[in-house]
Amino acid sequence: MPLSPIAQRYDQFILDLDGCVWIGDEPTPRAVEAVDALREAGKDVAYATNDPRSATEDYVARLWKIGIRASVRDVVTVGGALQHLLAETRSGQTAFVVGTDALMRHVRDAGLRVLNGTDLASRAEVVVVGGTEDLVYDDLRYAALAVRRGADFLATARDPTYPQPDGLWPGTGAILSAIEVASGRTAEIVGKPEPQLMITALARLDSGGRTLVVGDRVDTDLAAAAAAKLDAALVLSGGTERQALNGFEPEPVAVTETLADLILA
Repeated sequence: MPLSPIAQRYDQFILDLDGCVWIGDEPTPRAVEAVDALREAGKDVAYATNDPRSATEDYVARLWKIGIRASVRDVVTVGGALQHLLAETRSGQTAFVVGTDALMRHVRDAGLRVLNGTDLASRAEVVVVGGTEDLVYDDLRYAALAVRRGADFLATARDPTYPQPDGLWPGTGAILSAIEVASGRTAEIVGKPEPQLMITALARLDSGGRTLVVGDRVDTDLAAAAAAKLDAALVLSGGTERQALNGFEPEPVAVTETLADLILA
């Protein structure tokens, strides 16, 4: 299938997942065709996600399930970036984690001792916050207490919502806001809009040519691309409206309804 003129200009693509490639368990319209067309044209493709709820292998399995061939090397997750940062800077310390079991595994694999479920939870040296659908009040309480006592304070992202078939669900940013208000401190962000996920994705791409980042959020995807000095395109399939671009610089190279509208001729 032929590519659009914009897609033809680039050698490699970094695609966001939620709201761009899929919504919930379903691909966005013709997303599988779009990725297949990029591959057939010899373009390199990587995926970068701010969603910390699953392990890298789970995202690969989800891509295969909707019909997109991918490997672990193709997928850059904020959980993996967090693990790398913690291993380099905080290995051997104690941590309290607000997030899923997958995020806790990343923290443990970085060499930290997770204090969740112990009497010392509120005295952890590091607090890590990521999105979860199983939040309870004690998560907020222990995290806020530890941060007030001087714990390092990290979060995977500030995305306030993420798209699901029935609408926008509360994301990492919604949980993080509660802890920041309760603790009086601001977290350090590991994922987008910081450039690290883009830099890691670039390192995994082979062609080294012109790169286009495609995402559905201005404040994370496009901002991360700008921080990494990469071109970006905005798709509106994740619920973002065109007005979100007001005042944003640099302007995206394109704004389309879906990934397929951007990629396919």
